[in-house]
Amino acid sequence: MKVDYIIVGFGLAGLCFADKLRKENKSFVVFDDNSQDASLVAGGMYNPVILKRFTLAWEADVQLQNALSVYKDIETLLEESIITSKNILRRFNSVEEQNNWFTASDNNSLSPFLDTKLVASAKGINSEFSFGRVNGTGRLNTNKLISAYKAYLQSKKVFFTERFKYDLLVTNTNYKDIEFNHIVFSEGYGLHKNPLFKNLGLVGNKGEYITIKCEGLDLEEMLKFSLFIIPLGNHLYKVGATYSNQFKDNLPTDSAKKQIEAKLKQVLQVPYEVVKHEAGIRPTVKDRRPILGRHAEYSNFFINNGYGSRGIIIAPSAANWLYNFIENNQPLPKEVNVTRFF
Repeated sequence: MKVDYIIVGFGLAGLCFADKLRKENKSFVVFDDNSQDASLVAGGMYNPVILKRFTLAWEADVQLQNALSVYKDIETLLEESIITSKNILRRFNSVEEQNNWFTASDNNSLSPFLDTKLVASAKGINSEFSFGRVNGTGRLNTNKLISAYKAYLQSKKVFFTERFKYDLLVTNTNYKDIEFNHIVFSEGYGLHKNPLFKNLGLVGNKGEYITIKCEGLDLEEMLKFSLFIIPLGNHLYKVGATYSNQFKDNLPTDSAKKQIEAKLKQVLQVPYEVVKHEAGIRPTVKDRRPILGRHAEYSNFFINNGYGSRGIIIAPSAANWLYNFIENNQPLPKEVNVTRFF
């Protein structure tokens, strides 16, 4: 078999790059062993605003427009509904936070997102200082997206559910019986086992969520306090997430569950039942930027990683940057180029 690309890993990074290759009529195969689940565990929320400080994430407004366009195209391709518009209510903790919200809303880049009309209350939620509404946000069903796209590629016989074995790279253009022009590693936190890309500053950040059933909570919008509450339908809500760079594995922990519930009980005024608890490890770097670019020695080996918790918004733009870097010799944004670690 001869292909233009091998993609290793099929979270949001690998999926969006595969979709870009499909649109450009490039041939490719994907290897994924289901070992990395950060994209599946994620709450799926897309939000360009950092709600702790009321600032815009790095180029998130432009990236969001591109992301929504890409995901809507994928909906058409897969004939699946994967994206839902849903605003966020930011619970205020003080009058000072309210004032900071209004100040931020005067910023031209934030004004489309930060609504100046406050929401007085939300049924079932304790709040003394009301809520601010974030417009233009929503939820991507990452589980349905990845599952449906995987099935699509499997029907084309270009998806292999198996571990990629680095020692079987016979040359830098041959893997097993596959001859390729380029190989892109999109392995998430699995990159720490990749002998080809070392010392890039990638660290794991473990996140845990619980899903609750709460019939007394009538919440249509997503809610942000110290955590997020994300409505799933049928009285189910996803609550989280935790952040920890100290972990032994990707399994749910009782300590994180207790931490989430302790914070939840501070704002939730009605009974609930925990019906699910899950965990995943986000691939992150200290400067909170993706890692894209070419291997220092092998010119046709590339990395596509390090999205952290912003993968939903940034993955489609990163796929464009990396594709144009490889195919059209366009420079990568310096903020994401792997050369910053060399």
